Amino acid sequence: MPDTSVTKIDSRFSPHGPDGQKYLASGTQVAMRLWENEEPGDAKEPVSREYETVGFVISGRAELQLEGQTVLLEPGNSWVVPKGAQHSYRILESFTAVEATTPPAHAHHRDA
Repeated sequence: MPDTSVTKIDSRFSPHGPDGQKYLASGTQVAMRLWENEEPGDAKEPVSREYETVGFVISGRAELQLEGQTVLLEPGNSWVVPKGAQHSYRILESFTAVEATTPPAHAHHRDA
């Protein structure tokens, strides 16, 4: 029998991760997180993750550096960071975005 459960998450009560991300709904294959009002600063150190990330910009601007490319992210833009791709980002103005990761980023300490 298929799983017919529904999970509703009220983000006002969502736990936060070590980098300020707010964990939203999470299933066995995909998870969502919210980056809310991230402030401008220096570029983050390049990293490579063992999960794929897709995201959508709600407000603000950021630069995503991905495998030698630089992409400006603005409201209404979405992006993909493939599993294993080296990337970094720099917030240019107060930034709010939603991301989905597969498999879930927070599982097995993948956010670390």
